[in-house]
Amino acid sequence: MSSIDLRIANLLAKQHLSIATAESCTGGLIAHLITNIAGSSEYFMGSVVAYSYQAKADLLDVSWDTLNTKGAVSKETVIEMAIGVRKKLKTDIAVSVSGVAGPGGGTDEKPVGTTWIGLSTKDGEWARHFVWDGDREGNKKFSAEAALQFVLDYLEGKLI
Repeated sequence: MSSIDLRIANLLAKQHLSIATAESCTGGLIAHLITNIAGSSEYFMGSVVAYSYQAKADLLDVSWDTLNTKGAVSKETVIEMAIGVRKKLKTDIAVSVSGVAGPGGGTDEKPVGTTWIGLSTKDGEWARHFVWDGDREGNKKFSAEAALQFVLDYLEGKLI
């Protein structure tokens, strides 16, 4: 457990806010980190791990147009993922991630390590882009940590 996990837990509880995650390349790691904190059931409503295009469309209401024109690893997709899980699980905050963890799957346009993280709240939607330089496990870890930092930034009022 890290200090960021505890800070998020304390702020969610103090502000009476709920959170959900929509994950692709991290495979549930963000939800795992959030639920490592005792008492997380008070604010963590759940997670959807949607790895395929079909799962993103069916479970998170990501539009096929977005998936076919922008791809799974895009600003537009992670925003739609975050909005979708926030609506489905009726939470105040939702964070999403989609990326190319590696070692394969990269392209010239989206090399291994390319990751988008989305955030949806009552105040709006935001996305952040990263290109990590690690192996598969490292890229997943970097993405999960960046997602938690995104949530913390929102909770501390740094986005609005």
